[in-house]
Amino acid sequence: MPQHTVCLLNDAFPPTIDGVANAVLNYAECIESRHGHALVVTPAVPGADDSVYPFPVLRYPSVDTRKLVGYVTGYPFSPGIARRVRLENTELLHLHCPMTSAFLARQLKEAQNLPLVMTYHTKYDIEIARAIRLKRLQESAAAVLVGNISACDEVWVVSRGAGDNLRALGYEGNTVVMQNGVDLPRGRMPREKAEALTAGWDLPRDVPVFLFVGRLMWYKGLRTILGALKRLWTGGIPFRMVFVGDGADGEAVRACAAELGLGGVCFFPGAVSDRETLRAWYARADLFLFPSTFDTNGLVVREAAASDLASVLIEGSCAAEGIDDGRTGFLFDGNDVSLASRLEALCAAPETVKRVGEAAGREIYLSWEDAVSRAADRYETVLEKHRSGLYERRREPLDALFRTQGELMEALSELSALGREIRGEIQAGQANALEKLKAAGEGIRDRVDRGKQALWQKLDRYL
Repeated sequence: MPQHTVCLLNDAFPPTIDGVANAVLNYAECIESRHGHALVVTPAVPGADDSVYPFPVLRYPSVDTRKLVGYVTGYPFSPGIARRVRLENTELLHLHCPMTSAFLARQLKEAQNLPLVMTYHTKYDIEIARAIRLKRLQESAAAVLVGNISACDEVWVVSRGAGDNLRALGYEGNTVVMQNGVDLPRGRMPREKAEALTAGWDLPRDVPVFLFVGRLMWYKGLRTILGALKRLWTGGIPFRMVFVGDGADGEAVRACAAELGLGGVCFFPGAVSDRETLRAWYARADLFLFPSTFDTNGLVVREAAASDLASVLIEGSCAAEGIDDGRTGFLFDGNDVSLASRLEALCAAPETVKRVGEAAGREIYLSWEDAVSRAADRYETVLEKHRSGLYERRREPLDALFRTQGELMEALSELSALGREIRGEIQAGQANALEKLKAAGEGIRDRVDRGKQALWQKLDRYL
């Protein structure tokens, strides 16, 4: 298969930890190792060390708004980035966020005539509603988002449900389902190693352990989990619950667990960036609880499956897409009563839980290598359509603006490069002049020395 250079753009990248940032990292690693060359374009984050990656990470200016929203806010205008993207001989842009990065992607697309693919990972209508209270402003923000997505040549969604959500926002174009993968290896970590990596928590071997992994946000279904756990605890059913992750609602979630009397059985290790430690948590658990209707794909469900860990999911949710109830996972009706009832039954049937977990590992696990290989195959189709002019579309009023901005970035980058070249020539000229002066000085010094010697010789003969 031909090798290509792909530029991946997203509003977040490590050290920022979230599902989409992890997806971009794995796309870049797999492309670089097997399918050509990758470069990542993302906002600057204070303290980020990008020297650890085998591909270039190009960061554009940003404002540190992590305390406010958990992420930095990028300023999507960077002549330096535009020049690097061109110098890397980029052939295709792959956008993973329809927000700030989309503005920069559209400028690069227009100025450098590159095909643009967009992967829709997240239900942004929920994020918009959370960040913006006024309905009219929510509608305006959604319109901008849909406009950015519509400007792409091809739109990928991580599940059918993600596509439904996108169309509910007002998007009218076609979509291609392209699932994300998992960077954890297939197979459950040995118990002794898992216990060593997760030591320090009260997790008896004979007590069922439930696990949640993700941002601690109420819209992830955390109230449903806590409500169900309260019912189990009141009913005298022993368990332990581990919430791995952090988020804006983390403090409130911990306080709620304590208020419900669950402080002694609910544990919060925080965000885990080390993948082996995360894998150890999956190995320590008996069931993975993910009652989220927010997530479009539920990457963590496949991470759990990598460790033969079955998930308990809301029936009809995107995370439950492709799950066969009682065979590759467990489904419930979406409320805490239904979840508590399902968990109570499963605690009494450990062999069933084990069997379903093993089936999940066999059937729903998808490695990033396989996922990106599928994407690379699709890149070929995108590039061929672009070369053939099959992506002609109705021009949007903002396209002209982005084209102008892109051309301005290109012009400024060329001006900056010219300035560096001129400075280099001046510096080189100065260096040449100094070398000539030095050589001339040495010649004069030699002549003076020879004159002195000749003078002393004459004086010596005279005396």
